[in-house]
Order: sequence, then structure tokens, then C-alpha cells
Amino acid sequence: MNNFPLQISLLAQEVSEIETLQSVQASYGWIAGLSIAALILLFAINRFSKIGVIARATCKESVRQPMFFSLLAVAILVMLLNTWIPFFSLGDDTKMFLDCGLATILICSMLLAIWTSSMSIADEIEGKTAMTLLSKPINRRQFIIGKYLGLLQGVVIFLIPVVIAFVCLTYYKVGYDMKESGKQAVEYFNWIDTSNGMQYLWFQADRIAPVLQVLPGILLIFLEVAVLAAISVVVSTRLPMVVNFSVMFSIFVFGHLTPVLVASSEGRQELEFVSFVARLFATVLPQLDAFNMSASIATGSMVPPDYLGFAALYGIAYCVAAILLAFILFEDRDLA
Repeated sequence: MNNFPLQISLLAQEVSEIETLQSVQASYGWIAGLSIAALILLFAINRFSKIGVIARATCKESVRQPMFFSLLAVAILVMLLNTWIPFFSLGDDTKMFLDCGLATILICSMLLAIWTSSMSIADEIEGKTAMTLLSKPINRRQFIIGKYLGLLQGVVIFLIPVVIAFVCLTYYKVGYDMKESGKQAVEYFNWIDTSNGMQYLWFQADRIAPVLQVLPGILLIFLEVAVLAAISVVVSTRLPMVVNFSVMFSIFVFGHLTPVLVASSEGRQELEFVSFVARLFATVLPQLDAFNMSASIATGSMVPPDYLGFAALYGIAYCVAAILLAFILFEDRDLA
């Protein structure tokens, strides 16, 4: 009888953990559903408006250019090499593979977005193609929005084969690392028994766990690329391709470093100027480190659903602000 209150407490804690797990799973379900709906809407707009016509043309231009296939080949080749090249990480090769794979996807997607924005906006302005397009019943705001949405569509099409390759290689990498470390490699799939005596084939738990862990990172990468693409559209309305790449590289570096600079200069009076500059950059430039999930990979944990939600809201808000700035800069641009 003396253990009865303890048993009740343990039972209540167990029930609370189950409810929390169900709540988290439901949150991930909502995020997945909203992401799929957003992708459908992104491509569905091609059928309904003048913006969609521009977006469809920009997407086709992005996919047909040689840079698209070059980056696609480079991304898959780098991930293939990382699958078999040892990282000498004392048993954490899978984590290193995930981190390097996400970095590869991010860099290639970002390069494609910047290249497409420069080709479809800056080069069209310099080549007077934009003036011919805007002589039709299409205003400048529709031109900017259509170009940006088409750019994102091209990035999504690029991500589909790259992410599929990354997921398959991650699934294979788990068993490969176990075999290399002298452990017994797990099977690729499991047969699951059902209540009516039937069996069905399902993923192996040890192999699928890193795949599920890394999927939120794909969403964060797309959000970061969307933010950088919006800024690249702003720059392309005024500056040519070479300058665009230089500016975007600087923004990419400072966007990841400003939280470190702000944190390191706080409370140190001798670094007051550095602190002011870091806070200025942190206010104006996007906080790209918010889309980084390296810490989650290092600890082997999932990205919390609420963090994904706040990151999505921040990314969407910054994209909207950047496109509004592009409206202002492009409105009085002389196209003649």
C-alpha cells in the first residue's frame, strides 16, 4: 500500500509522456500538411493569373539552363562521395554525413536561386527584354512577384531529386557505418505482423530514424533559400550578376556570423563599436542561423515543431519585406 502513491505518480507521468508524444506527432503532421499545401499553391498559381504566366516562364528558364543540371550533378556526386569516404569522427560518421549533406543542398540551391534571379531579372533589364514584357498588360509588381515565384518553383524542382538521393543515401549510410565499425548491419526492411495474420514490409527503425530527423532540415533549407532568393531579387533590380553574387555571399556569411558577434561583444566596453556594428547587421540582415539545424544533428534530436513554425513565420515575413523593397527599387528603374 505504501507504494500506491508512487505507482499512481509513475502512471500519471507515463500518460503525460504519451500525450506529449501524440501532441508532437500531430504538430509534425500539421507542418507536413501545410508544407504540401503551400507547394501545391506555389505551382497552382501558374494557371490562374498573369503572375503565373511569368512564374511558369521563369521556372522553365531555370530548369533548362545548364547551371541547373551542373549543380544537380555536383550535389548528388558530393553526397555519393561522402557516403563512402570516412570522416574519422570516432563513430559519428552518420551525423557528419547528415551535416555535410544538408550543407551541400543549401549551397547548391542558393547558387541556383542567385543565378536564376540574375539571369531572369538583371540580364532581362540590361537586354531590354523586360521593357518588351512590361509593354504588355503586366505591371512592374506582377513582374517581380512572378519572377520570384518562378525562381522558387525552380528551386523546388531542383530539391526533389536531390532530397530523394539524400534520403536514400542516409538510409543506406546507417547500415554501412555499422558494418564498418564492426557491428552487425541491420536489415534494410522489416516484416511486420498484423492482427489478421498478414505481413507487410516496412522500414527498419534504426535506418529510418536519421531520415526522419533530417526532414525538418529540408524545410529550413528551403526557407533560408527563399529568404536569400528574395534578397537576390532586390539586388537584381539594380545590379548585374557579378555584383549580385558578391553581395549575396557577403549577406550569407554575415547572416550566419552576426549572432556570434553580438553574443561575443555583449558586456565588453572595449568592443562597443563592434557590438554596434554587429547589432546593426543583426537588425537589417536576415538571421540565417535560425535556419541551421547542426545542433539538432549533433545531439541526435528532432527539431521542435514550434521552432519550425516560428522559423517559417520569420522567413515569410522577411521575404515579404524584401519583395516590397524590390517593388520600390524597380518602380522607378529606367528600362529604356
